[in-house]
Amino acid sequence: MKQLLVFVLFATLFCWLMFSPVYKHVVVLRQALLQQEADYMLEIGASGRYGYIDDTMVADSRARLSEYGFRPALLEYEVTTTSGLAGTDPAAPLERGSGLRLVIRYPYDGLMDIDRLIGVDPPPGEARLAAAGMKMSEYVP
Repeated sequence: MKQLLVFVLFATLFCWLMFSPVYKHVVVLRQALLQQEADYMLEIGASGRYGYIDDTMVADSRARLSEYGFRPALLEYEVTTTSGLAGTDPAAPLERGSGLRLVIRYPYDGLMDIDRLIGVDPPPGEARLAAAGMKMSEYVP
């Protein structure tokens, strides 16, 4: 009986040690991809040509991230500005000097569930990876 218990505990610990670096790497990679996408969208959206981040840009971003394995329906985009304007309307782009802020969120998607094997609670179901940034608009009417 003691040997069976030792085997089960060892097998659990071995599984966690074997897979822990893999899923932690996936979390880090997803975070980096989200941040890269947020920076890219801000660079384009706050440029002198646009001054906004509209639904078309968000749809393109969802398509780009889906190529890396993200599920587009789970991606959440939040666009805010320092001036209080929408920041998503092509008819009213932000003028030069107004801050454009973007936050992209994505759920952990059960990646941390394996931590339960060693007694560590995974993040709650509503927890999200998030990437954010702010850039001043360069649009001049």
